[in-house]
Amino acid sequence: MKRKILILAVLAICIATLAAGTLAFFTAEGKAHNVITTGGVEIELREWADEARETPFEDVTGVLPGAEIVKIAEVENTGASEAWVRVLITKDILIEGDGETDPDLIRLDLNTEFWTQGEDGYLYYKNRLAPGAVTEPIFTSVYFDYTMGNEYQNATASVDVEAQAVQTANNGESAAEAKGWPNP
Repeated sequence: MKRKILILAVLAICIATLAAGTLAFFTAEGKAHNVITTGGVEIELREWADEARETPFEDVTGVLPGAEIVKIAEVENTGASEAWVRVLITKDILIEGDGETDPDLIRLDLNTEFWTQGEDGYLYYKNRLAPGAVTEPIFTSVYFDYTMGNEYQNATASVDVEAQAVQTANNGESAAEAKGWPNP
């Protein structure tokens, strides 16, 4: 009788062990790989020498007082994300020697319909710039004042445009409100 109980006990232990071992095979494992990419803000400043925008602007020589030079400046969003855009325009006239100059003798026909002057000296584009889009021109002409005297002979005038962009997503309702602009 003891032997029957022992056999039944060993048999019960074996069945329990097999059942427990079988249950161990009813598990699952999973792994998720998520990729999150950021957008890109990239711009390109374009300057044209003609209304058709076929000829890139290059240096001009032999300019006389009272002259108007076609120079169309605009910014293209070449990145993957919508952007706010601003530009800084610097005008200068260099005269041989140490002569005093007045950069205000160089005037630009600034596009105030689409660009607004900020208190920091930058011009801010009023609209969001979508990927692949181009801003309205910042200006289309450079005027040399007719009052430039003989002291400006052989002078070198420059109009430099520096463009910057930041993302629009989660970044204010206008370019002037946007944060994250590069330091000047």
